[in-house]
Amino acid sequence: MVSKSSVIGAANGVIFMTFFGALWSSIGIVGAHGLGAPWSIIFAAIVTLILLSGAISLFGKARSLSQTPTPEEREQRKKLNKRFGMIGGLEGLAICVASIVCNSLDKFEFFFPIMAIIVGIHFFPLARLFREKFYNGTGVVLCVLGVITFFLPADAAVNDVDLIATSVFIGCGSALTLWVTGLRIWTVMLKQLKR
Repeated sequence: MVSKSSVIGAANGVIFMTFFGALWSSIGIVGAHGLGAPWSIIFAAIVTLILLSGAISLFGKARSLSQTPTPEEREQRKKLNKRFGMIGGLEGLAICVASIVCNSLDKFEFFFPIMAIIVGIHFFPLARLFREKFYNGTGVVLCVLGVITFFLPADAAVNDVDLIATSVFIGCGSALTLWVTGLRIWTVMLKQLKR
């Protein structure tokens, strides 16, 4: 039987992927300078709402599970949360340093691809921590998107709209990657709950 803490963890995972996916999509939407509006905004809003409803449904299912965790399970959860916090803290620190360095070198256009690579790298220890191989794929995709972005032209014009091509590519690509990961967390947990 699936533990209550596992369901809550999955719900939190879906929320993380939804929130950060929405942030990345905003980078892409802003970089598009109105190209695709309002449909890109509507699409991002619909995906966000669907995934949030999935997270809320998982929280509801967790509430209906009445088992009390054993002291060993509590200790294990505590250790897991501590490691997760350390991984997230190192990720945040690396992003902060990247922002400072890019700004000081007047190369802010490199910040978003570097951030995608940092976020991608942080998924590898998460894959081990949560024993979720799919996170390795998420990490690889984000790193590849970041690397490809370095080779794209910064600016482009489509239908007489000047856009920031690198922001559109990395923002939309990273958003889709995180949203797919969130959807997978949700659907896998639903399957486990049905067993």
